Amino acid sequence: MTKKLKVAIIGPGNIGTDLMIKVMRSSKHLEMGAMVGVDPSSDGLARAERLGVATTAEGIEGLLRLGVFPDIDIVFDATSAGAHARHNEVLQAHGVQVIDLTPAAIGPYVIPAINLEAENASNMNMVTCGGQATIPMVAAVSRVAKVHYAEIVASISSKSAGPGTRANIDEFTETTRAAIEKLGGAERGKAIIVLNPAEPPLIMRDTVFVLSEAADQAAVEASIAQMVASVQAYVPGYRLKQRVQFDVIPVDRPLNVPRLGLRHGLKTSVYLEVEGAAHYLPAYAGNLDIMTSAALACADLMAERRIASGIARGLKEFA
Repeated sequence: MTKKLKVAIIGPGNIGTDLMIKVMRSSKHLEMGAMVGVDPSSDGLARAERLGVATTAEGIEGLLRLGVFPDIDIVFDATSAGAHARHNEVLQAHGVQVIDLTPAAIGPYVIPAINLEAENASNMNMVTCGGQATIPMVAAVSRVAKVHYAEIVASISSKSAGPGTRANIDEFTETTRAAIEKLGGAERGKAIIVLNPAEPPLIMRDTVFVLSEAADQAAVEASIAQMVASVQAYVPGYRLKQRVQFDVIPVDRPLNVPRLGLRHGLKTSVYLEVEGAAHYLPAYAGNLDIMTSAALACADLMAERRIASGIARGLKEFA
């Protein structure tokens, strides 16, 4: 008698393949059911087939035709924001839980360290790699003081940015900005991504600038430390690069925040590093690892809920 739900992954690129390895190695409640792509020569499809996973190179329509599809409870979409709308429409019609790793933002934004326990939607959006890494820091400051403005800069190795990432750059900045405000609690947010072509490839680095109302610096630093530990529970390579930095912005010398006007208070600067687990991708690709780790944490909780409530599509397997 199994207590794991079958999942499918659409998009056999770097993210999809790494996610497949994570599901097979470390998931508590999931097992691979299918890998879906559109290119018959895809390395990811070939690897999935060698591992005994059902595959199709005929996209979402091919998934529907696979014999395993009636038992698929959760589908991860690791394609593009543009393609996700169609995929979600089809999967929702079949009652399949969707975990969205694109910036499409059809479902609610989910960052495990912030709101995973509170969300139970049929489509869950994993924001972006930069969002997963930085927004917890904004939320940590928000727990102590009202945040006026938050700006994040995500710097990743150019080698870790595949075709999907590059095609979604515009969506990345907009989705991350919106999530900074929605989940981070900032009045105004801004997101910047940098693809660094340096050789050897550099590990993912993130900088977070937060302007809040005046607050106790020790309390802010403690809140950030607690949030770092929460993220490390599912991304062990997530860490502060150095101590949190503070600057007091006095009332008589306020900063002019675009669209908000003059603001004073406390500026908090957080410098992060994300090292990947190297399950499939190199350790420098922390940007991809944090996405797949967050998606796995989300899907494991969804599976646990479905098993406990008895609403899994493959319920016959639990009898």
